[in-house]
Amino acid sequence: MYQWVLFIHILAAFGFAMTHGASAIVAFRLRRETNPERIVALLDLSSSVFSWMYISLLIILLGGITLGFLGEWWGQIWIWLVLVVIVAKFAAMSMMGARSFAKVRKAAGLPYFEGTKSQPAIPPASPEEIAKVAATVNPLPIAIVGYGGLVVMLWLMAFKPF
Repeated sequence: MYQWVLFIHILAAFGFAMTHGASAIVAFRLRRETNPERIVALLDLSSSVFSWMYISLLIILLGGITLGFLGEWWGQIWIWLVLVVIVAKFAAMSMMGARSFAKVRKAAGLPYFEGTKSQPAIPPASPEEIAKVAATVNPLPIAIVGYGGLVVMLWLMAFKPF
């Protein structure tokens, strides 16, 4: 049973990396894009993978929790640290990414989030303004948090130091 749960856990992690990678690539591409239609297409691509990304994340969490019971690791510190890192990473990346993408989505005339509330689309800004707002997206801090958190979690899971 353990091997199957581990297999599904790792498979979901690959699924998460694939779907989340699409949004990451969009974030890096937005800064250089000036064509409003292409900006909208990039934003649509990013939002189109969100449901699969969250499904993969849920499977990762459920698999990891199940592995914690099957491996009898809940008495070890490393597994709790993995949970803390994944929650902190999710919160930080959500806040940073949501702010960046919401501004561009709003300028492009797409539905967007303001805080935790979904907002309807409003008329788009001028093409120059859309490009200007897209150029303000800085994906590097988000990528550092995401990749750094991943490295810490993998280290904790692979070496189980505590």
